[in-house]
Amino acid sequence: GRFFVNYTDRDGETVLPAWSVSPDPGRAAAGSETLVLSVDQPAANHNGGHLAFGPDGYLYIGLGDGGGSGDRYGNGQNGQTLLGAMLRLDIDSALPYAIPGDNPFVADPDVRDEIWAMGLRNPWRYSFDRLTGDLYIADVGQNAYEEVNFRPAGTGGGENYGWPILEANHCFSGEGCDDMGLVPPVWEYDHSAGCSVTGGYVYRGSRYPVLQGIYLVGDFCSGTIWGLAPAADGGWQSAVVAQTDANLTSFGEDEAGELYLVDRGSGSLYHLSAQTRP
Repeated sequence: GRFFVNYTDRDGETVLPAWSVSPDPGRAAAGSETLVLSVDQPAANHNGGHLAFGPDGYLYIGLGDGGGSGDRYGNGQNGQTLLGAMLRLDIDSALPYAIPGDNPFVADPDVRDEIWAMGLRNPWRYSFDRLTGDLYIADVGQNAYEEVNFRPAGTGGGENYGWPILEANHCFSGEGCDDMGLVPPVWEYDHSAGCSVTGGYVYRGSRYPVLQGIYLVGDFCSGTIWGLAPAADGGWQSAVVAQTDANLTSFGEDEAGELYLVDRGSGSLYHLSAQTRP
């Protein structure tokens, strides 16, 4: 009976409030707003800004590294800040929230208990496959590579996706970085194909069976949309499924599993359709 919002306030900080739904399901109950979390932001970019409930019922919150460039504030590998991380909160057991007992860093004094995974630059849309529970995280790169990270359902979290040691699969500061213990992305593309990744969803609708099980992801600058799927050899296969002229800022998924695209350039919401398998 509550709904949650992630926004940037007029002071540039990340704010996550919740409201209760009124007897009219299309309206919030007046006076019901409660603050779940607020996070200071040192710069105006890399705020993340997405929310998703996992199949475990917990709320996942993706936060960027605090902005600027090159992780100038040193948050990507700093476990004492919530920035540059994916958080996992129990919003049912306590107000404003409780820490799930199986969060991966609850026994680690060097990492905040809220953190589920770290080493992210700006997770610009992440989603759970509604059939399998697998988690996909699209993370915006600095100036050379964009990436998609994948966590199979049932794993315990605690991943370090590498920023700013790595940008996608590449040492960010040059050759010879120490990538021990870092989790590489399952897919990347360089800036000849775009400039800012926008994560989508695994298609689980019924109108377009040719897309069944394919993860859709796009690029803000080029308008390209790719489909990703696991390959038989244990790797991943990808293909361009559409070339649009849209500034793709987000994907959406409806109750039936059909997918939508948000275009900042035209201010339009598009329904994604397909005829042939990519």
